[in-house]
Amino acid sequence: MAMNLGSDEAEDAVMSAINTTPLVDVMLVLLIIFLITIPAVTTSVKLSLPKQRVEVRETKPENIIISVDKMGHTFWYDTQLAGRDDLVNRLKKISSLQPQPEVQIRGDSDARYNSVGRIMYACQLAGIAKVTFITEPPALGG
Repeated sequence: MAMNLGSDEAEDAVMSAINTTPLVDVMLVLLIIFLITIPAVTTSVKLSLPKQRVEVRETKPENIIISVDKMGHTFWYDTQLAGRDDLVNRLKKISSLQPQPEVQIRGDSDARYNSVGRIMYACQLAGIAKVTFITEPPALGG
């Protein structure tokens, strides 16, 4: 009992075409996943975020240091100020100096934002051009 399968030369040739259908299916699925996840990752608000860096600054004798403790009391160097008017009057006196000294704010980490905001507002009222913050660098390795 023999069977004749035929021996066409076309059937014996090696198929050299690559089936790209599975590749296209996978690529379309990946494209859909990326199109769905990209808007979730990016936000609509464009911001220029600060870069962390270590900057050593020299403290000059003409710089004014204003401190805020955790209770919200304001200090001009080591002298406690009576109120906002006292601070504004002192700042107006130094704002007329040439070159204008830099005002450095030292705020306790437990101080309320409102206390530091009042100092910044007083600097704005007095016409102070440069206000900076004094902070402690983060601990190494953390």
